[in-house]
Order: sequence, then C-alpha cells, then structure tokens
Amino acid sequence: MTTAAPAGAERSPARSARAPAGAGRTQVLSSVANAARLLREFSRGEPQLGVSELARRLGIAKSSAHRIVHTLAREGLLERVEETGAYRLSVTMQILGASAQATSGLHAAATAALDQLRAVTNQTVHLSVLDGLEVVYVERRESPGAVRMFGRIGHRGPAHSTASGKVLLAFLPPDELDRRLAGVRLARRTPYTITSKEQLRAELLRVRARGWAENVNEAQLGFASVGAPIRNPAGEVVAALSVAGPVQRGDGDNLRRFARPVTECAVQISRRLGWGDLGRTVEVSS
Repeated sequence: MTTAAPAGAERSPARSARAPAGAGRTQVLSSVANAARLLREFSRGEPQLGVSELARRLGIAKSSAHRIVHTLAREGLLERVEETGAYRLSVTMQILGASAQATSGLHAAATAALDQLRAVTNQTVHLSVLDGLEVVYVERRESPGAVRMFGRIGHRGPAHSTASGKVLLAFLPPDELDRRLAGVRLARRTPYTITSKEQLRAELLRVRARGWAENVNEAQLGFASVGAPIRNPAGEVVAALSVAGPVQRGDGDNLRRFARPVTECAVQISRRLGWGDLGRTVEVSS
C-alpha cells in the first residue's frame, strides 16, 4: 500500500536546499554551472582537451561531459580538432574575450570624461554600446537635478529611437547596417519615433555627416538626448556617449547646445583608447 507523502515532501532534500530561501535568492542551474566550469578548464594552459579528461576534471559522468561539449560546439563556443578528436575554444570565444578586454578598457578610459560631462551639462550621462539593434547602457552618471530618467546600467533600448543608438548605427559599414535592418520592424515608442527604414537611413546619413545625433521625444515623451561616437585605435566606432534630459522646448534646442561638449568628451575618451585626433570641427547648427 502506498502512503501519501506529507505536504511539501515531493521535493528531494537536495533540491529543497537549492531552492530560493527568501527574497533576492536565485536558483543556480547545475548544467550552466558545469558548462562554465568546463570552459574555464581551457584557461589552464592546455589548448585542447578531450571529453574524458574534461569529465575527470569536473567530476561528472563522461556522458554528461559529452552533452555539454556537444552543446557548446553547436553554439559555436568550442570546436573539434579533427586530427586529435579533442576540443578547443572557438574563434567566437576569442572574439568574446577581446570584446571583454575592450569593454574593460572603455570603462577605464571613460570614467573621468563622464564625470566631467555631467558637471558641465548638469544632465544624465550615458555610455552605450550596440548589440544587434539595441543600445546597452554600460555606464551612467545620474543628473543631480530632481528629474530621474530611465536607463540604468544594463538597460536596453531600441537603437533607432535614441541618440546614442543612431550614432552607433550611423557608423556601421553599409552592408552590416543592411544585414541588421533586414526583415526587422522598427517599433514605435512615441508618435515621434522614426519607424520607416528609408527615413532612418536618411537620418543616419545626417548623423554620420555632422558627427553627432539627437533624439527629441522619440524614445520617451518629455525627454531628449544628444550623442557622439567613441572610436578605438583603428578609428572604428565602438561606443557612444550621450547626454539626456527633459525636453523643455519642442525643438530640442535645450539639449542641442550640448552637442559640442558631448562630442569633445567623446573625442577625449577615444584618445585615451588610442585613437588619433583628426582635428575635426563639430558643426552644431541644425
């Protein structure tokens, strides 16, 4: 005869121990943790590792190690070496590592300029990078004023409706911009958002020509922003610096006057990253 289990007994003790015990606790996925541990094994000086060796090092079954390796290989993070049958980190992982290093350098190069720009403008300052067709805010200095804006660190937003996003899109190679826009519908955030790809392309040409971008009521009603590009040593635009604040007049002139200090601070950060100043004069008239 089967006896009914007490309430709550359907969970094993081990699983209960991993369950969140209160607010702010997040359950860890063991499969993801093992995948992360497996990838870290390639940082110990051995460029190639077999499934059996990985299983031994991680203390898991060979079948489990094989599933993890197979999944990572399918996702492009590992690649199999045909001559040995072992695995190594893929080019994608090398690119990710380079990106992480570049981002770290970006934070270090931007810190003083971000503080300076907030002091000059008395507005909220953002440092952003592009991910697909989204802007990701990686640094932020809040305005000392009473108005608090969206855009916490890690926040994402559609690139086509922000000044920093327009900057990052404007300086993409044309074929890369075409690829990212293909089959995509531009979301309308407000009545002022650009949703036509033809209009967006025209706007991006203007941004590229003058070297800075603006958004007035396009991402959020009542707010505007002005952004400028940050370049790496090769001259490629890798990030954008922007100032954002409330719209006091519908034409956006209240923030447009910050186009020069934003651009000058972006050049300052670019120099710290190793880019040579081209001595370009910033045109701030409409």
